[in-house]
Amino acid sequence: MSSEVGAEERAALTDSIRDVLRKRSTSEAVRTAMQSDGRVDRDLWDTLCAEIGVSALAVPEQYDGADASWAETALAVEEVGATLSPVPVFSSAVLAVGAVLASEDSEAAARLLPGLASGETIGALCWAGATGWNTPGVSADAGLLSGTAEYVIDGESADVFLVLARAGDDGQHITLHEIDASAPGITVTALPVLDPTRPLARVSFDEVPATAVSSPPGIADRIRTLAWAMLSAEQVGGAARALALTVEYTSDRKQFGRTLGSFQSLKHRMADMYVSVEAMRSMSAAAVAAVVAGRDDAAQLAAVAHVQCSEEYMRVTGEAIQLHGGIGITWEHDIGLYFKRAQADAQLFGQPHEALQSVPL
Repeated sequence: MSSEVGAEERAALTDSIRDVLRKRSTSEAVRTAMQSDGRVDRDLWDTLCAEIGVSALAVPEQYDGADASWAETALAVEEVGATLSPVPVFSSAVLAVGAVLASEDSEAAARLLPGLASGETIGALCWAGATGWNTPGVSADAGLLSGTAEYVIDGESADVFLVLARAGDDGQHITLHEIDASAPGITVTALPVLDPTRPLARVSFDEVPATAVSSPPGIADRIRTLAWAMLSAEQVGGAARALALTVEYTSDRKQFGRTLGSFQSLKHRMADMYVSVEAMRSMSAAAVAAVVAGRDDAAQLAAVAHVQCSEEYMRVTGEAIQLHGGIGITWEHDIGLYFKRAQADAQLFGQPHEALQSVPL
C-alpha cells in the first residue's frame, strides 16, 4: 500500500514539476523535440526523473519507488498535459508501471520496476490491434510472440515492451509478456500522427521469445481503467492551458479599439469554457480517487471520465481555435497543438462512444 501524501506535499510536488516545465519545456523546446530522434525530449525526461522522481511516484518503496500513489502521478500527468511536453510519462510511468503492478507478479516487479522508477528504463505497452484496443494485435504461442501492435505510445524510445497478447486455443485469454525492445524479430515503425507531440509506433513481432508475466483475469480491463483515469488528468491539464491561452490572447488583441476580451459575448463563451474545465477536473479527480482506493466503481468512473473529458477537451479547444481567429489554425500558434491533442486523446484505449459499452453500469 502507498503511504499517505498530504495536500501540502501534493502542492509542493505540483509546483516543482510546473517550475521545471516552465523553464525547460517552452514552446520552442516542444517543437524541437517533435523533430528529434524518437520524437521525445530525453533531457527533460532525465531531469523530471532525477530531480523530481516523476517516474517513481506510483512505484512501491520495495522496488526503489517513491511509494506515493496514482493520485500523485496524475498531478505529473496533468502538468505535462498542460505543456504538451514530449516525455514518456504516460507511456512509461503510467502504462508500463501500471501493467506490471496489475500483474501482481513480484518477480516481474523486482526485475522491471527499479529501472522504470529511476527513468533509466523507458517502458511502452503494446496492446491495440488493427481494430482497436478490444482485441490485442499480438498473439502468444509457446512463449513466442507474433503479430503487430498498433498505436504504441513512445514505441520508438522504449527499452522494454510490456505486451498484452491473445493466448489459448480460442484467442480469448489475454496474457502479459516482457521483452527487450532491441530483441531480434521486433520491428518498430514510426507512425504519422495527427498530434505531433504524442509519438506513436507500430511494433511487429515475428515469433519472438518473451518472458511471461503473471496475468490475472481481467488484467486488460484493469489497465484500461487506469489508462482512462490518468488520461482524463492529462486532458484537464491541456484544456486548462488552452483556456489560459485564449484568455491571454483575447486580453491583448484589439478590435474596433477594444480588447476582444471586453466583448460580452466572448466573455460568456470563455466562462462556458471555464465551466467545462472545472467539470472535467471534478470528474477526473473522482475517477483517479476510485482507482487509488481500488473501489468497485473505478471502471465505471474511468469510462465516464473518458467520455466527459474527451468531449469537453475537444469542445474547449474548438472554442479556443474560434476565439483566436485566423491565427488559431496556423502552425506557428500553439493553440492548434492542443486542438490536435484533444482529437487524438479521444481515440486512445477505445473511443468515447464505445467506453460506456465496455463496462457494466
